[in-house]
Amino acid sequence: VSFYAAGSLADAGTPRLAYERKAHYAAEERASARGIEYFFFYYPPTYLFLCAAFALLPYLPAFLLFGSLTLFAYLLVTSAILEEKWGEVLVPLLAFPSVWWTFGIGQNSFLTAALFGGATLLLERRPGLAGVLFGALCTKPQFGLLIPIALVAGRHWRAFAGAALAVLVLVLLSAAVFGWESWQAFFGALSGSGSAYQTGAVDPAAFVNAFGAVLVLGGGVRLAYALQALLMIVAGAIVAFLWRRQPSLPLRAAVLASGSLIAAPVALFYDLVLGAVAAAWLIRESRKNGFPDWEKSILAALFILPLLVRPFGDVWHLPFAALAGLGLFALSAKRALQSPGALSAKEPAYALPFRPLPRR
Repeated sequence: VSFYAAGSLADAGTPRLAYERKAHYAAEERASARGIEYFFFYYPPTYLFLCAAFALLPYLPAFLLFGSLTLFAYLLVTSAILEEKWGEVLVPLLAFPSVWWTFGIGQNSFLTAALFGGATLLLERRPGLAGVLFGALCTKPQFGLLIPIALVAGRHWRAFAGAALAVLVLVLLSAAVFGWESWQAFFGALSGSGSAYQTGAVDPAAFVNAFGAVLVLGGGVRLAYALQALLMIVAGAIVAFLWRRQPSLPLRAAVLASGSLIAAPVALFYDLVLGAVAAAWLIRESRKNGFPDWEKSILAALFILPLLVRPFGDVWHLPFAALAGLGLFALSAKRALQSPGALSAKEPAYALPFRPLPRR
């Protein structure tokens, strides 16, 4: 309803009002019912294109069509990663709990996963197009923090250029269509968004990252921010190291997808659909190089954990969503670090601006 309300305001010629709570809430009530719980809108104006398109339909048809189309894109991409016909893997893909969270809430995690997974699929065959898909993630920019690091470390310059160009075009086009005022309103709303996450307006158990885990376990907001910042740095360093060393594409893609999930300052339990992309890449790699039984057990546990987020996360005071995200990144990084060549790959002569000291 948040997306639909923002789209209806954009269609009415007042896109900046999507970032003003009173007007946005009134649009949500018009779309659904009076007195509903308010759902904020902190997405950049680049996302308003999609919202405005679906808001041309009545609310319930728009809800169902948005969920169905983005789910179909997610199924196509993940089945392609697994190198299977999508009908043959339909049951396990649909059984992932975050799929039903996403569809039921009307969130856009299928779109995020489809863009991310599609970009990693095309990276080596169509790097320019892969970059465009990465750039399209500027509609949900918190999941793009590690992408430039990976592309630069891996020397994927065409993909980097494609991503930068896509972001530039989308930003300028949104400014031309919705006005620079919408961007000013977005940054104004974003500057005050922290209170929604610090004061419990968003359930801390729903977070996938260290920020939510600290709050669930009783830590303070400052400690939560500090550990989240540290996690972002660590995840970025691991992604940079592994993409520079060039293990297989499935392992690099799994590390980037899972790392982007936990590095994002805001990532909730439905965003674990992106984790399914990382898991699909791990399974693809395991078909070629084996999958120890204990790792299968861990992956199975991570598959189930999102089901426990609600209500068990509140009752038991355990960060199940964060455990799933962190566990998946740890498993992906471990596999990549232990892969042949990951620790012994030779650097090309132009890789560093200086020559490392020889080992004695």
